[in-house]
Amino acid sequence: MKKYRVLVNGQPYEVEVEEIKGVVSPAPQAPAAPAAPKASPAPQPAAPPQPAPASQDTAGGSGSGTAVEAPMPGSVLEVRVNVGDSVSEGDVLMILEAMKMENEITSPVPGVVKSIDVSVGSTVNTGDAMIFIE
Repeated sequence: MKKYRVLVNGQPYEVEVEEIKGVVSPAPQAPAAPAAPKASPAPQPAAPPQPAPASQDTAGGSGSGTAVEAPMPGSVLEVRVNVGDSVSEGDVLMILEAMKMENEITSPVPGVVKSIDVSVGSTVNTGDAMIFIE
């Protein structure tokens, strides 16, 4: 897997791309038109790690420390941590459904979960603080 950082409408996204070897060149020509619309949402699952680190030491919400913010509007499908849990950078904290895709929201920093401001079924908007890590 190779990691790339791309800008879409001025918003940075981190994308992981897997190189597939041994693919015959005529095969990609047939699905080329349908592949283009599917490629557009591809950055969405990788988006959560990028915006979250920018929100260091926010005072809003019910917690303190580093806020893990919603990178896009969506609905919380699953919360995988509890208050008091120790997390490492990159650990999956929750699953956010956006545009019919399940997106892993990961921890931008190592620490301890101080508060969880959302629950399963909650809807969030871009920038909403969901979890605070200290």
